[in-house]
Amino acid sequence: MVAIVSTKSDLQRRTAVVFPKNRKRLTRLGENIRIAIKRRGFTQTLISERTGLSRLTVRRIERGDASVSIGHYIAVLGVLGLADDIVKVASDDELGRKLQDIKLLGKRNDR
Repeated sequence: MVAIVSTKSDLQRRTAVVFPKNRKRLTRLGENIRIAIKRRGFTQTLISERTGLSRLTVRRIERGDASVSIGHYIAVLGVLGLADDIVKVASDDELGRKLQDIKLLGKRNDR
């Protein structure tokens, strides 16, 4: 027989550290989601029913709450018909391409 023992630290929720600049971005995302909901004439209750999320979670998403999982955000975006927008994130990685080009040019100069 195996006993499972949980300590208090096991039960505490871990939250991501979100810096102020990124917190503003999440707030903006929440505002954009709230506007998209209103444009469609949807209610928080409707979003809640279609996603299986609580109305409280939907409200937290509308506020851009960092403690809500990205999966919940995607569920709401799916109801709004906007889930495909998430794949656009980092699809055009301009900085990454520049860094790669610098590295490639550096190798060529080493010859």
